[in-house]
Amino acid sequence: MDVILLKDIDNLGYKHEIVTVKNGYGRNFLIPQKLAVIANTQNLGMLDDIKAKQAAKREAKLEEYRELAKSLEGKVLKIGAKAGTSGKIFGSVTTIQLVAALKDQLSLEVERRDIDLPEEIKNLGSYTATLKLHPEVTPVIHFEVVAE
Repeated sequence: MDVILLKDIDNLGYKHEIVTVKNGYGRNFLIPQKLAVIANTQNLGMLDDIKAKQAAKREAKLEEYRELAKSLEGKVLKIGAKAGTSGKIFGSVTTIQLVAALKDQLSLEVERRDIDLPEEIKNLGSYTATLKLHPEVTPVIHFEVVAE
């Protein structure tokens, strides 16, 4: 059974994505919980309209994203972490800490899934991450992990 997801569902897919699920799972769980609708021609037409409206909104915000990317240039975030004497931190720095640092230091609200960390951060030092605001606008965020 093909369904259109109405919300993000872990291990299944993202909102407005068409996925194939077993008939019982779709009929007995996803559809009654209003997490998905059947992917018939009428619902696919509505999905196309919704995607077109979202694309128009994203295009309208493109200039705003470009200005935001320019404002991030040259800025370095500081993220505090507890570390041992060798510079190895306890745990690791994740996108959650980056979102909090962006909010506190630059008053910028982003979703954690829009941040791409190229490597696992387990030591003190300088790192970079990519912020996926728009397919055309992907600024690089510079940040330092410092001992608390």
